[in-house]
Amino acid sequence: MFVDKVVLELRAGKGGNGVVAWRREKYLPKGGPYGGDGGRGGSVILEVDTQIPSLDAYRNRRIIKAENGQQGETNNRRGRKGKDVVLKIPCGTLVKEAETGEVLYDLTESGYKLPLCQGGNGGKGNTHFKSPTNRAPNTATPGRVGQIHKVELELKLIADVGLVGFPNAGKSTLVSKAADIQVKIAPYPFTTLRPNLGYVCDENGARILLADIPGIIAGAHQNRGLGHEFLRHIERTRLLLFILDISGFEGRDPLEDFAVLREELSLYNPELMEKPFGVVLNKIDCVGALTLAQAFTEAHPSLLIFPISALEGQGVEELIGFLKRKLSV
Repeated sequence: MFVDKVVLELRAGKGGNGVVAWRREKYLPKGGPYGGDGGRGGSVILEVDTQIPSLDAYRNRRIIKAENGQQGETNNRRGRKGKDVVLKIPCGTLVKEAETGEVLYDLTESGYKLPLCQGGNGGKGNTHFKSPTNRAPNTATPGRVGQIHKVELELKLIADVGLVGFPNAGKSTLVSKAADIQVKIAPYPFTTLRPNLGYVCDENGARILLADIPGIIAGAHQNRGLGHEFLRHIERTRLLLFILDISGFEGRDPLEDFAVLREELSLYNPELMEKPFGVVLNKIDCVGALTLAQAFTEAHPSLLIFPISALEGQGVEELIGFLKRKLSV
């Protein structure tokens, strides 16, 4: 399951208490204070991992706690430090204040570790309180409480290519053919309810990440349809591909569809219009599709247009070749 937004309460561990203890050994009647300090509480650390595709691991978790530090021991021994909790998250995760929505961190660097909640310091044992005037202190301090932070983690995919189109335009089929993966494909709207990700590799092992963004409809910028649920994933793509149904089978007008898609992206975030893009005219194998494709090309002579049939594989290799050249793979 693809989960791209969770709210978590993170609790660092409490420091262990210091202890009151005495050195009691034979022939040492005045051994004095011997109580050790408490161990530091464990911290909660976020680690960016490019191998993690989503926030699914935290779907059913609401409170995550690090281990408390252990109390000090006699012989001036410090208590054991509490174990840290390391939460591995996808690259491109925003860390927000849960109540206000304020963005605290934008984690886009692979391997980066963020100690979000620091564990509490351990308390002091009675050894620390001895003095010339107080040789037998009976005082120790408790450990401090660790930090507690309620945050919202929101994933914005970092993909090379974002596929944008109306439901049933053939985005999932294209990803399955280009990346050789199995995705859910069916002849009804909103078959895709989460982004499908796939890698296109060349002979040198370099990869292009394709992200099939679930179907956009008119009014998506106002949160209609799947709306804001997935529009945010387009923001970090390097290149956009508008996938249009050119078959005319459902009575759709590809010129109108293209205009609506561009408008929705512009209304959601005008900066998306500055991204490089291409137009894919899908289902070119259908009867009458060539006529509609020609009309679209004549209306937009300056655009990069790729007539393909994702189902039959026609034109897919040429499209992949363009992506490799454009993205310098």
